[in-house]
Amino acid sequence: MTEQARRTGRDESEDERADRMWGELLQEVRVAQMGVQILFGFLLTVVFTPKYDTLGDTNKTIYIVTVVLGATATGAMIGPVSLHRLVSGRRIKPQAVTWASRLTFVGLILLLATSASSLLLILRVATHDGYVPWLVAGVVVWYLLCWFVLPLWTRRRYTE
Repeated sequence: MTEQARRTGRDESEDERADRMWGELLQEVRVAQMGVQILFGFLLTVVFTPKYDTLGDTNKTIYIVTVVLGATATGAMIGPVSLHRLVSGRRIKPQAVTWASRLTFVGLILLLATSASSLLLILRVATHDGYVPWLVAGVVVWYLLCWFVLPLWTRRRYTE
């Protein structure tokens, strides 16, 4: 067995591995992009509703931060598509996969922050109760478990 096959678990060249990983990454990005785009689109409409004018300064600040986080998450999640388009045919797919993967990871972090701040704003407006930060913290912990802790545990547990 070659060193390459041992390292990847497959008998594939660096280019074949990059092609496979690019395809897998695109599937992951498609799922996350949909969520980011729907959330960001919703956020953009809030400022045009009558309820927005009744928000206090703190809630308006949370809204602005949330919109900026949504915009940055959208940029990071669409970034791999632009990266691929601009470097396609340049024989640097392994490097493109690495950078696209990093952009996707940053996009997931920003999506987590956007979701948390959106939830904070919505629950503050809907309930005005002191338990809202605890609910949001619980959801963030859940996201962290689902998105990062379980995958990292799985990687550690089942990778030699």
